[in-house]
Order: sequence, then C-alpha cells, then structure tokens
Amino acid sequence: MTVNICGVKIDNYTFDDVVERITDHAMKGVVPSYVVTPNAQHVLSLQRDADFRSIYEKAFLAVPDGVSLLWSAKFLKTPLNGRVNGTDLFEELSAVAVRKGLKVFLLGGRPGAAEAAKKTLQARHPNLQIVGTHCPPYGFESQPEELASINSKIKAAAPDILFVGLGAPKQEKWIYQNYQELGVPVSLGIGVSFELVADMVQRAPLWMQKWGLEWLFRLIVEPKRLWKRYVMGNPQFMWLVIKQRLGFYKLA
Repeated sequence: MTVNICGVKIDNYTFDDVVERITDHAMKGVVPSYVVTPNAQHVLSLQRDADFRSIYEKAFLAVPDGVSLLWSAKFLKTPLNGRVNGTDLFEELSAVAVRKGLKVFLLGGRPGAAEAAKKTLQARHPNLQIVGTHCPPYGFESQPEELASINSKIKAAAPDILFVGLGAPKQEKWIYQNYQELGVPVSLGIGVSFELVADMVQRAPLWMQKWGLEWLFRLIVEPKRLWKRYVMGNPQFMWLVIKQRLGFYKLA
C-alpha cells in the first residue's frame, strides 16, 4: 500500500518492516535495487524535476524520512505507519548486517565523514564488514576518471548494501545512473547520516525529534546552509499539501 503526498507515492510500512524488506533483498542479492527517503525538500524538488520524479517512481522502496510527511499524511486522512528516518535506518541496517553477515560500503559525506562513521559503527559492532569508504571530490559527477574509479572500487568490494551520502537529488541521480552496473543488491541515499553518526554534525535531542522539530535544530546549527531550505521551503510544502486536501493540487 502507498500513500500519495503531492504526487509522491510513499510506501506505508513500519520502520521494522522496512529494515526487514531491505535485509531480505540484500541477502537474496539477485536484482540490484535502490531505496529513496522522501522528506518535504524532496517533495518540492520532485514538483519541478521530471528526471528526479522518474527515479523515485522506479525505486524499490520510498520511505518517509521527514516528520512533516507523517503530519501531512494524517492531514490528508491517509496516515502513515511511522517515520523511517535515514540516519536511524543506516544505524539499524548496520547492526542487522552484523547478524546476517552482510557487507556494506560508505560513499560520500564531507571529507573524513565516511571513515569516521566507519570507526564509530565498528566500535559498536566489531564484526561489521565495512568493505570500503570513499569521499569523492567536489564536482566529481562531471569527472569521468573519478566516476570510473568509484565504480571500480565498489565493484571490487562487492558490498550487499551501498550507503550514499551525497545529498538530494545528487545521491539519487548518481545511484540511478550506476546501480545496475554496480550490481549491489540495495543502494540507499542517506544525506548527512555519516556526519551525524560520527558526531561531526550534532543531531537534535530526542524530544525535538519526537515532536518533529529536528529541522529547527538543524537550522540553528547550520543556518547559512539550511535557511533557504526550511524558511522558504516549509511554507511552500505546506501550501502544496493544503491544495491537495482542498482538491485543486496539480503536479507540475
């Protein structure tokens, strides 16, 4: 079952259901697939970016990363079964990977983030098989040699799950362009999760996460980078949801 929020179809599973489905798919390792984690920012981008929208439509799973999507779904009278936060998913899948013997690869993040996240996770889970990390340089997507090097490293490492922290929509577009060639069972875009796990970027207190105020905390911590996304983006997203509830929303 899916829930439609402003033209974006979101799979209505619990967090545990999503972990189980991803793990099962990774263990079978037959058909390469990818997972997307929509939030309000993604929904806005999808309104005007047809390529991004097509990538979303072909995803193995689309799971609600943002609390704003849960509120919107409830407002639209099509409630979701709960939030599937990308960072929580990254951490839980890493824990499950130990029990299931799955190998993971970390691609992206700011310099040093993937390696720092690796150290943090392996300190928690000594038997976790992180078979590679790579932080591509700025503008790598237009550098054929760097793109080939990334693919070569990932294919040589042969992970079961590939975590990609490049930010949206870059991470989803890169995954879509490469997931079939790479042959990784599950690729997953997780934004700044490497930085959050490694404590390079502070995460909101639990009470703020619970009340859907993580966006406000991030805005306070990184105002220069995020003010436009939240101060301008949130009202735009809310207006789209209201239009859908009133019955005159139309996808661009």
